[in-house]
Amino acid sequence: MDSQSVASQLFAVSLFPYLGLRSPKARQRRSKTAPGLTLFGFYFLLVFVSATIPAGIYAKVHYGTLLSNVDWLHGGAESLLTLTNLFIVLGLRRALRKLEEEGTDESVSEASQDSAEKSYV
Repeated sequence: MDSQSVASQLFAVSLFPYLGLRSPKARQRRSKTAPGLTLFGFYFLLVFVSATIPAGIYAKVHYGTLLSNVDWLHGGAESLLTLTNLFIVLGLRRALRKLEEEGTDESVSEASQDSAEKSYV
């Protein structure tokens, strides 16, 4: 058993956890507080996996080598992974900014309430 066959088998097995994200039960359990764009990023990971498998097969059949050795195919597949990471990070960033804005609004309203109470005293 060589390292290429082990790697391809591990890659194929790694597809199952991602498919679990798409199950109806997973959608029911999903957090209501998770940012939508971040969830989309995790679902987009399935696009990366789904595109990488045929690209790997194409590289093996037409070029007789691994996907990582065919630059244009590998670059295309990695660009999908980059998009996935961007969706996840931008969704989390947007959620953090929203929390910061809500925290600022609450502190401003608390400060104004405190000053109003002090003016009556």
